[in-house]
Amino acid sequence: MSTRVETLWHLRRIMAEHGLFKTTELIPLLEQYGVHLSREQVFRLVTQKPERANLSVIAAVCAALGCTPSDLIEVRIVEEKAVAVEQTRTSLGTLRPVPARIHRPPQTPPER
Repeated sequence: MSTRVETLWHLRRIMAEHGLFKTTELIPLLEQYGVHLSREQVFRLVTQKPERANLSVIAAVCAALGCTPSDLIEVRIVEEKAVAVEQTRTSLGTLRPVPARIHRPPQTPPER
């Protein structure tokens, strides 16, 4: 059995709860807290789970939307059970492909 950590990013849901449905609506809110991001950066921040995040960006998002980092980021521990794959020993029998047969079209004598 192996264990891994999974994170969920809830920024889009939190924005929707505040009536913000366009990613560009977040830009002026972040600028109030000294975070200046391009339109593309904000789009990626909202639509994709960030692999790395600057703490000042997370703090500005939380301050602008009135949430906490734990509202924004959910951490789950996932335990994966190892599944043994049973090998079946059967003959290939019906699993073999049927050989293709190529037939030439009948040749007609040339017209005179």
